[in-house]
Amino acid sequence: MKQLRVWIGLILLLGLSACNLEDDQVNYHFVPLQITSVELPESFELNTTYEVSVTFIRPNTCVFFEGFDIRKADTTVRNVVAIGSELEDQECAQVVEEVTATFNFLCLYSQPYVFRFWTGEDENGVSEYFEITVPVNP
Repeated sequence: MKQLRVWIGLILLLGLSACNLEDDQVNYHFVPLQITSVELPESFELNTTYEVSVTFIRPNTCVFFEGFDIRKADTTVRNVVAIGSELEDQECAQVVEEVTATFNFLCLYSQPYVFRFWTGEDENGVSEYFEITVPVNP
C-alpha cells in the first residue's frame, strides 16, 4: 500500500510539473476582411430566408475566415463585416486570395432592406461600405 502512495505521488508530481500556467497567451487576433462582391436577389419576399453569397479578400496564409458580423443599424439596415482570425508570431505567405462564403438572411419587414458591406478604411481610418438596397415585394 505504501508503494501505491509513492507511485500516485510521483505521477501527480510529474503531471503538475508538466503544466506551464504562464503560457496562457492568445496567439491570434480578429481582423475585418475586405468585401469585394455580393450576390443578393433582386427583391425579397416577406418571411422568406435567402442565402447571401459574399466574396472577400484573404490577405495572407495566416488569416482564416471565422464568420460574419451582421449588425442591425436600423429596422431594415444591416452592416455586414467578414471576420477573420490572424495568427501571430507566424511566418505567413503574402498570398492574396478571394474567398466566398454565405450567410442566411430572413426577410421580416415589408420595407426595403439596405445592406452595407465593409470594404476597408480610408486614409483617416474611417470605415467604408458599399450599399445595396433590396426591395420587398408586396
